[in-house]
Amino acid sequence: MKFAKVVFWVAAIWGVLVIAPLYFMFDIISRNDPPPITHPGFFYGFVGAALAWQIAFFIIARDPSRHRPLMIPSMFEKFTYGAAVLVLVGQGRMHASDMVFGGVDLVLGILFVIAYLKTPPRIA
Repeated sequence: MKFAKVVFWVAAIWGVLVIAPLYFMFDIISRNDPPPITHPGFFYGFVGAALAWQIAFFIIARDPSRHRPLMIPSMFEKFTYGAAVLVLVGQGRMHASDMVFGGVDLVLGILFVIAYLKTPPRIA
């Protein structure tokens, strides 16, 4: 379980450090990466949902065996974003530099799978 604890703590801390600043970067992103964001509700909704998952990662890290079922949607969260970035960069709709974040999510998704497999189910 130590592996799962470390993986989910690292994922949670990384996520908070990367996602929380987005709340203050709406105008900067619109200015530096045109076109401007036209649907702020979608933007802030994404940031809020992504930040909520970081809280879930902290919860999983505290007791991986108890929260093992939550590791499955956690994998989905990581793989869907990583895959989306791969596709969008391939289509030229995102910058290649965005692969850093997509790549980190794909690696974390793989580590989540390993953590799930190494974590014994909780016996009631």
